[in-house]
Amino acid sequence: MGLPDEQIHPIATGRAAQTVEQHQESQDLVFYSGWFCPYVQRVWITLEERGIPYQYKEVNPYKKEPHFLAINPKGLVPAIEYTGRALYESLIICEFLEDAFPDHEPHILPSDPFDRALVRLWTDHVSKQIVPGFMRLVQAQDSQKQREYLEEFNKALRTISAQVKGPYFLGEQFTLVDVALAPWVVRDYIVAEHRGYSREAVGNGWKEYAVQLETRESVLRTQSDRVYYTEIYGRYLRDEAQSEAAKAIRAGRSF
Repeated sequence: MGLPDEQIHPIATGRAAQTVEQHQESQDLVFYSGWFCPYVQRVWITLEERGIPYQYKEVNPYKKEPHFLAINPKGLVPAIEYTGRALYESLIICEFLEDAFPDHEPHILPSDPFDRALVRLWTDHVSKQIVPGFMRLVQAQDSQKQREYLEEFNKALRTISAQVKGPYFLGEQFTLVDVALAPWVVRDYIVAEHRGYSREAVGNGWKEYAVQLETRESVLRTQSDRVYYTEIYGRYLRDEAQSEAAKAIRAGRSF
């Protein structure tokens, strides 16, 4: 018997399905995706935001086919092949796309060196504080732990929200910070419905910033229907998921 996680809806739906349909032709850049994955959505947002040609290939990372394992030995999405060479890890891919396609605009990294460093600094905050905070909160089963993790999560959101210039993190430019954070904003209804979270309770203009992120066209074009996210996150809410991230949270490790 396979893992429960293998039994996911096999294809993207909603706006994301339309986007997939538009990217079936062969290209130099092949994007190995799992429609459900927030890390995948980071790369997908970047591709759509910048208008980079790519071929979309759906992968179930819980059924690791030999060719995909050759591309990414970890067997995780997202991954890309570009002119025969492979890369993985979402933020590394996003930065690669910035460097490899300099003529495609808009850019997700500022031209000013200080601002570029600042974007990387706060992207790191998203990766090390906000994403693990979200996952701990979702998987927590004890009510006291849920309250504790909710406050930690809100604190991490307040910290970044206080730095937002508006409408996006750095101002008018939509940058890697926004890309890194948007998939978890899209999914925050999960913790709103099940863990007592609310955007209003975060304060510091967080609700307004979150709305800007979730309504960005590149974000909308890479979203599937909520019902299918809800099915997947039910496993996390019951602490049954067997993804690498879920196992890391369970073991108290970083991921």
